[in-house]
Amino acid sequence: MTHRTALAAAAVTAVALTAPAVAHAQPAQPQPAGQCSENLSGALTQLPDLRTLLECRALPGLGYQWQVFDSPYPNSDRWLTYGPTVTLHGEGQRNREINSGQWTAYPQDGETRCTVSQVAVVSAGEVSPPQLVTGEPGQPLKFTAVPLLFTIEMSGNCLWQRED
Repeated sequence: MTHRTALAAAAVTAVALTAPAVAHAQPAQPQPAGQCSENLSGALTQLPDLRTLLECRALPGLGYQWQVFDSPYPNSDRWLTYGPTVTLHGEGQRNREINSGQWTAYPQDGETRCTVSQVAVVSAGEVSPPQLVTGEPGQPLKFTAVPLLFTIEMSGNCLWQRED
C-alpha cells in the first residue's frame, strides 16, 4: 500500500470515528385529513400553533384520519404527543383538558422516552413545584396525574391514556 493510500484510509477512518451518530428521525406532524392508525382512534393531539386540536377518527371508506376537533372545551382520556411539548390544563383550572387519575404513556417507537411534568394547586393562588417523571426508552411510563392538577406538560412520541 502506498503512503498516499494509507493516509487516505486513515483520514476516512478518522472521519468515520468522529462523525456524530445519526439522529433518530422526528415523527411526522399529524395533519388534518392525514392518516392515523387504528390504535390512536379517539386520541387528541395539538398542533404547534397551540390552537388547533386534531382527533383520530374512523371515517367510512377512508380508514382512520386526523380531523379537526372543534369543541370549545376539549377534554380527553387519550392524547398523542409527537415531538413538541403539549401543555394541558387540569382540574385546578376552569375548562380542564385532562383529568387526574392513573395514566400510562406508551412510546410509539423503541427509542422514545415519555416525559411528564405536572403542577398542582396547593392553596388559593399557590401551586406546587413541577413534578417531573421520565420513562425509559421504549418502555411505558405509568404515573398518577395529581388531584387539583393545574398544568401538565407531556412530551415524547407517546400515546397517553387514562387507565381508571
